Amino acid sequence: MRLEEYQQIAHRTEAEVRTAGSDMVVPILGLAGETGELLNEYKKKLRDGDAHEHFTDRVAEELGDILWYVAATATKFGLDLEDIAERNIRKTQARWGRRDQGTLLPAWAFDARCEESERLPRQFVADFRPLVENGAPKMGVFIDAVQVGDPLTDNSHEPDGYRFHDVFHLACTAVLGWSPVVRRFLGKKRRSQPKLDEVEDGGRAIAIEEGVSALVFAYAKDHKQFEGIAHVDYDLLKAIRIMTSSLEVSVCTTGEWERAILSAYTVWRRLQIDNGGKVALDLDRASITYIGL
Repeated sequence: MRLEEYQQIAHRTEAEVRTAGSDMVVPILGLAGETGELLNEYKKKLRDGDAHEHFTDRVAEELGDILWYVAATATKFGLDLEDIAERNIRKTQARWGRRDQGTLLPAWAFDARCEESERLPRQFVADFRPLVENGAPKMGVFIDAVQVGDPLTDNSHEPDGYRFHDVFHLACTAVLGWSPVVRRFLGKKRRSQPKLDEVEDGGRAIAIEEGVSALVFAYAKDHKQFEGIAHVDYDLLKAIRIMTSSLEVSVCTTGEWERAILSAYTVWRRLQIDNGGKVALDLDRASITYIGL
């Protein structure tokens, strides 16, 4: 049976609501109630174990009731259950990403069709070195023995490690194949394509990437810099997708963003412990790794 057919049949079995103005809320309340019934069956299973002989049948019955109320709720709001299911599958596929560790850079790589001089290097090492400028401790990043970007402090009243935040941009480069900030560092702006140079590699894109970095850092401070965390809050990932929706990186999934974030902070934590060190990037394998001092 197709979901469209089920939704139509479910609608024909719906009883009339007698209380004026309640026809929209009744299926939602029913959905909550049936979910409670499902939890109650699971409680019985935990309590009685194998003595709850009809557990599977009861779960199937409660899931059926939940599905009925889902269909009824969709109908009340003028939604199509087939469309809802398709949207959910697309969301789920995007959530868990396209690329696994060890795969090659995808066909949509942002500089695949550019001249060699405008392509991000597929493998390189970034060296984070503690520096002192005018008596102030800072962190500099060196690639091929050349300093890139400005040396950074934490720019905070209390030390919090933000001076290492260029590792986030490097992780975006490695995992997503995207970072206007790193393109600027490496002199890899796509000047042969003026529109890309202006929009994708320009100041606004750089500001958006820095904004994403700051947003993720604020979240990380409240979550132990993602230590021991396997998944990033979906609301944070959605916020990033919204912030970057006008840029080429919008083709990257929330799952890929999650891998970029977790990879960045795995390396970030080691850099903080050692107060610097070398970081290896491999864009073909979408990986960034701390390799030591």
